[in-house]
Order: sequence, then structure tokens, then C-alpha cells
Amino acid sequence: MKRYNDIVVGSGISGLTLTLLLAMNGRKVLLLEKAPHIGGSLIRFYKEGVPLDTGFHFTGGFSSGGILADMLYVLGISDSVQPIFLPNSEANRFVFEQDGAVYDMPFGIDNCCAALCKYFPDESAAINEYFARVKKVYQSTVTFDLRKLSLSVEPIEEDYISLEQLLSSLTANANLKGLLSACCLCFGVPPKEVSFANYARVAVGLYESVARIKNGGEAFIRAFRERFAQFDVDILCNASITECTDVSNDIVGEFVLDNGDVMRADNCIFTIHPQEVLKILPREHLSKAFVDRVSSFENSNGFFSCFGVVKNADPLAFGPSIVSLLPCADLNTLLDPRYAGRAALGVMRSAEEAGDKTHCVITAFEPEFFSNIQQWADSSVGMRPAAYTEYKKRKTEEIARRVGNLYPQYREGFSVLDAASLLTFRDYLFSPEGNAYGIKQKMGQFNLFGKLPLVNLYVAGQSAVLPGVVGSMLSSFIVARSLIGKDKCNYFIEGRLSR
Repeated sequence: MKRYNDIVVGSGISGLTLTLLLAMNGRKVLLLEKAPHIGGSLIRFYKEGVPLDTGFHFTGGFSSGGILADMLYVLGISDSVQPIFLPNSEANRFVFEQDGAVYDMPFGIDNCCAALCKYFPDESAAINEYFARVKKVYQSTVTFDLRKLSLSVEPIEEDYISLEQLLSSLTANANLKGLLSACCLCFGVPPKEVSFANYARVAVGLYESVARIKNGGEAFIRAFRERFAQFDVDILCNASITECTDVSNDIVGEFVLDNGDVMRADNCIFTIHPQEVLKILPREHLSKAFVDRVSSFENSNGFFSCFGVVKNADPLAFGPSIVSLLPCADLNTLLDPRYAGRAALGVMRSAEEAGDKTHCVITAFEPEFFSNIQQWADSSVGMRPAAYTEYKKRKTEEIARRVGNLYPQYREGFSVLDAASLLTFRDYLFSPEGNAYGIKQKMGQFNLFGKLPLVNLYVAGQSAVLPGVVGSMLSSFIVARSLIGKDKCNYFIEGRLSR
């Protein structure tokens, strides 16, 4: 029976980060992954030799002094993860299809504020107040400074008001409200449900900069693998914990894997979906209140994604860009599962290298809810019914038409190489409903984070603090600090950042 200091369950960006942090501090770590490969949605796949990104497309946080840049530096992988910044405002375009309005948004929070004031000169006071409040939230959030990490953070005023409430108090202009709430599409929670504080914490990094990563999420995976080889890390794929046993004084002594093997560890940290965590924990050691709380979490939406290539484009002129097509300005409507109209559509353009060839790739993704495909939920890969195949074909054709209308110059050369629904993501990534961001980050919700009811069990991940790469990694830094010890972790981080 093998023994470890720590077992980390789940090898998405949070699990990778936590494993490396613990190992760098002298701990023996086992990383468990249910899928055949580590990386979760960071993994790339290939069609006709073209590299395509499963779920990781872009991120904020890479600006000078940004939290993501700091975290990568501490982990020792900053040289291996190279950002490709969206270069200018035309690379970050929002199109409101109902009235044809087009807004090109520059990067840098002050630049963004100034641009909006030019687009909406009569709303300058509201726009300036909005960005002042965004800055206040950022400056008040101590966890954006790696030297001040904490499991418990004092809430601020903006934690108790929704994004919708704040925007409605500032302006009645529908397009302005739509632009200021557009980042909701990046984590799947409508403005009426997310606190302004959590919205601002996600949005501020995207206002400052947006970047692709050279070689996509695979760059992260390769960098972590290289670092793991330098420390005491074991990786076990196609494996998961099915049972926590030998519980004494609320401390789990043994962890039973699905292949029957038993592992011992001082601690176990789950970076998977809270509903999956709940399935593993021994119910006799959980209160009804805890079970009810976790069971009440709502899943975020996911995406129906189309992956395509343009064969007649010049790679040198095919720079990275994101265009957000919004049928209307109301994000509450566009993120409502009951909405039956044309969906919002994100269209990402990028030049991707594979061997000695550069491919002009377009990835288009629109919000999809599990209710859309609920009728086929019992099917599996390769065994889908004809009705599902027709649904997928219809969605793919509609998205291809919209991409062709957006880029008429690429219409003849654009072809869809593959498409994926929530069921695809569910069955390949082992997400309960194929959702992209774990649970909804709702106002007033007490997320599953840090210590669990059993003393040596912990939770981190994108469902813990904030969604996305930055939030997922940040949660792992916070939990690692608790496991390593406050003083030792502070010394470690300070030492790394001061180099």
C-alpha cells in the first residue's frame, strides 16, 4: 500500500497547480485523473493535422503585474507558457445584431473606459463610476496579491449587490449595459444572479488584456509535466477515488480507487466538480445541511462548439481576435436556459502551428444548456440516436453560416472540421453535464472551498473561488498555503517572486 503526503484528485489547471506547489515544498504527491490523459479541458486534439483547443481558448491576467503572470513565475513555468496578446481594439469586437451596432474595445482598463465614453458621450458619468467601482473591488480583493492569500476574506459592499442592480442604478442604455455585462459570457452567470464584486474580479483581468497561448492549453500541460519530473510526483490516469475509508476522529486513513487499489495519504484535495466530490465522501460523516447545500448548486452552462479551418487565408494576416455576436443586449435573456432565439456566438480566430505548417483556425462557440440535450442524456459516444445527429448537424450549419456572414472573405475557404455539444464534453471530460465552468458563481452562495467536514479533506478548483484559469489556479494557491503552513508558504512565495 503506497503512502503519500497528499493526493490531488483531478488534473485540470487547478490540480496541476496544486500538485506542483505541494511538490515544490518537499511533499510526496499523487495526482489522480479519471481520463486517459492529464490536463482536462486544456488538452488539444487534432483533425486533419490541425491543432484544435478543447475548452481553453483565451485568458486575462497576463498584463504586467497581473496575477496569472505572478502565479506562473512562482511555479517556474513562465518561460514555457507564452501569451499571444490580442493586439488592438479591432481584435476585441462586440456586434449587437438587433441594431447592427459594432463596438471595438481596446485593452487597459482606462483605455476601455475612455473608448466607452466616446461611444456613449451622454453616459460618461455612469461609465466612470462603473470603472471606479471595478477598481475598488480589485484593490479590495487581497487574494489578487499572492503575498496576502487567505481562505477567509472579508466581504465588501459590492458582494451584496448584483451586477444587474449596479448597472441599473447607473444607466438605462441597453447597449451600454450589454457591453458592461458581456463578461458574463465568460463564466455563464446572468447579471441578475452574479454579485458585482465577483463579476468585477473576473472582468478586470479581461479589461487589462486578453491572450491566447502559443500551442494552447498543451503548453501548460507540457510545462507542468517537465516540472513534475523534478519532484516527488506520481501520476495515475484512468483512475479515481470511489470510497474514503478507515475514518477515525474525522480523519480519512485510506482512499479506495476504482481499480481496487488502496492508497494512504495525510491529505486529499479534490479539484473536481462539487457534485462528484459529494458522491465520494462518506455520508455518515456529513450533516444534512452540508449535503443540501452542495446538492443545491446549479451547474453553469457549457458550449456548442465548432472547430474549423480557413484554407485560403494568409497566416501572416490571420492574427488572434475575438468577435462576440450578441443577438440582443440583454445578457439575462441570452443566458436563460428557456431562451429559444438565436444564441450569442463567440468567434475566435488564431494562427496555429503544427510541424512546419501554420493553420488559420476559427473556433466558434455558443452557450448551450443541458436542457437543450436532456432527451439524449442516456446516450454515449458512438451510440447517439439519429435525432441527436440531426440536432448537431443543424447547429453546426447555422454556426457556419454566421461565421461566413461575419467573414465573407473566408466563406469559400472555411470548413468545419469537428463539432461538440455538452454531451461530447461530458463524456470526454467527465464533467457531470458538460458544463464549462463548474457551478454557477451566484450571489450569496457559499461555495465548496478549503476544508471539508472531514479534517484532512480539501476542495479547490474553478467552482471554489472564481471560474476560469486564473480563479482555478488562485484557489490552489490558497489551499496550498493552508496545507504547507502560512509562514512557510509566505516565505516560499516571497522567495520566488523576489528572484
